[in-house]
Amino acid sequence: MAQSNPDIEGSVQPIRIVAAKKESFLKYFIKNKWLYIFLIPGLLYFLIFKYAPMFGIVIAFKQLSLAKGIWGSEWIGLANFETLFSSAHFIRVLRNSILLSVYQIVFGFPAPIILALMLNEVRQMAFKRISQTILYLPHFISWVVLAGIVINFLSPTDGIANQIVTAFGGEPIKFLQEPQYFRTIIVSAEIWKGIGWGTIIYLAAMTGIDPTLYESAKIDGASRMQRILYITIPGIATTVVIMLLLSLGNILDNGFEQVFLLYNPVTYETGDIFETYTYRIGLQDGRLSYATAVGLFKSVVGFILIISANYAARKISGKSIW
Repeated sequence: MAQSNPDIEGSVQPIRIVAAKKESFLKYFIKNKWLYIFLIPGLLYFLIFKYAPMFGIVIAFKQLSLAKGIWGSEWIGLANFETLFSSAHFIRVLRNSILLSVYQIVFGFPAPIILALMLNEVRQMAFKRISQTILYLPHFISWVVLAGIVINFLSPTDGIANQIVTAFGGEPIKFLQEPQYFRTIIVSAEIWKGIGWGTIIYLAAMTGIDPTLYESAKIDGASRMQRILYITIPGIATTVVIMLLLSLGNILDNGFEQVFLLYNPVTYETGDIFETYTYRIGLQDGRLSYATAVGLFKSVVGFILIISANYAARKISGKSIW
């Protein structure tokens, strides 16, 4: 066996490693060139439709004039943001957006996890498949149709909810015209629409758990609940953390359709959120610069929250997105 000189190797090794990496990457690129060619349409899509429109945020710092165009309009600095923070609607919109998001995280986030744990324990495959199919169906219903179902369900004249109320001797309730019921209606509708589809992610994560762990637990006498607590839940913990981080990043993103289709001026006090507020001032009132400032503020807050949540998750549990 040939003896090597550490001094000589220490002087030439870095140069050899750099040359080998360049050559290796070139060979890898040529070998997989078709994969990179197939990647081009996706990259173009994101560049054209996702990154190029981001230059439009400059109108948040301008007094946009359609006659002068974006670049010809006058710069006004942070005037739109000052108007937003001093607006009488700002606190109401911020409060409603945060409360709706918190309710969705507190009540909506655990729902598909609990449902996935229950479905995972079902041993009758026919019942399991039928249940999954029925639970997935609301995901494929558009918010327009689903809002119609909710309106009919809560109708004060012939809605099922009010028929139940009157059957117990109560008076019919105008649910969609009472601000105190609006958040409950929105959160319940979102849970109903998304709970079945959300279970797919967690059921997929459960399939990656080693089956021998369950067999070993059975031999050791572990009950079904103990297997869920000590095998299934730790097995999907990483997926749960990632999904929670993504939910926190969208804490001010409540969704436009469901709120817009179900709210009305009577329920603005509890239903008006950033999306609907931006729609009214941007498209209906024509204040595009101000609406862009509102959207930019929401995006910056979401970005800060997801960075903070990712850092906290890494410190607490050792699991994070990056």
